[in-house]
Amino acid sequence: MDLRRVGNSGLRVASVGLGTLTWGRDTDEHEAEEQLRAYLDAGGNLVDTSATYGDGRAEEVIGALLERSVDREEVLLCSKAGVRTDAAGARPDTSRGALLDSLDASLDRLGTDHLDLWLVQAPDGSTPLRETLSALRAAVVSGRTRYVGLSNFPAWQLARAATLLDADETFLTAAQMEYSLLQRGIERELVPAADACGVGILAWSPLGRGVLSGKYRRSVPADSRGASPHLRGFVEPYLTAHARSVVEAVSTAAEGLGRSPVEVALAWVRDAPGVASAVVGARTPAQLRGSLAASDLELPGQIRQVLDEVTEVEFGYPERR
Repeated sequence: MDLRRVGNSGLRVASVGLGTLTWGRDTDEHEAEEQLRAYLDAGGNLVDTSATYGDGRAEEVIGALLERSVDREEVLLCSKAGVRTDAAGARPDTSRGALLDSLDASLDRLGTDHLDLWLVQAPDGSTPLRETLSALRAAVVSGRTRYVGLSNFPAWQLARAATLLDADETFLTAAQMEYSLLQRGIERELVPAADACGVGILAWSPLGRGVLSGKYRRSVPADSRGASPHLRGFVEPYLTAHARSVVEAVSTAAEGLGRSPVEVALAWVRDAPGVASAVVGARTPAQLRGSLAASDLELPGQIRQVLDEVTEVEFGYPERR
């Protein structure tokens, strides 16, 4: 797979990234090692994780693999912070202290002295944006991360953050956002804002939370995320009549190309404007190999146009007049 610059930065990531949402919980260390080796052998370099994945267990698994079987220089590590879990449940906390404490804990679990990319996972309405950005700046200055970015932030906050960080020569590098044929909302404002600010997009859940694989066309498989107690709510929003129509369109395109729906859905996101990398997470090594098979697929223009039309996002005032 090819390497791409993330926005205007010098950071170069593989066009497909490896997500680790299920590592340490649904994916054991042996399966994780098999996934990581398959990914690296395919030319990948971006391993995406978070302090919240499995309450830190995903980072612990990565740290164990880096210690015994994978050279740290082979991978670009991206992790996220900014969500606190307590007795009341999960909530955003992007205060300076919480972010930097989380970063130090992530580095300890990963067994490394720095991240290649550190992201704030979600906006926090109770913390001033300037305070959040001060943590990003401190992380870069201290060498604990090479690049910084935001995840799941609206376009106006992304643009303001990029402006404020640019003034201090810290620079905002990446925006990690959900993006798939089932979720194209970032095209309204986020994609143009990221382009104008020189920020690259890392697309999470390019397979529509697994729904675009076609596995839910007739039922919810017992071994799927949709049947998982902790991920059922993550999948359910896309088990709708509209989603089924999109899945059918993707499946029809896949049949015509002699490829799988996973490959078609992933190729569509990977090559969309502004996307530096499409981050795929897999529960099993076999599922990951199915995604990696899309590395040589370039969608014909006519098929891309049909999929664009079937899933077209609605624009209106003020994006278009």
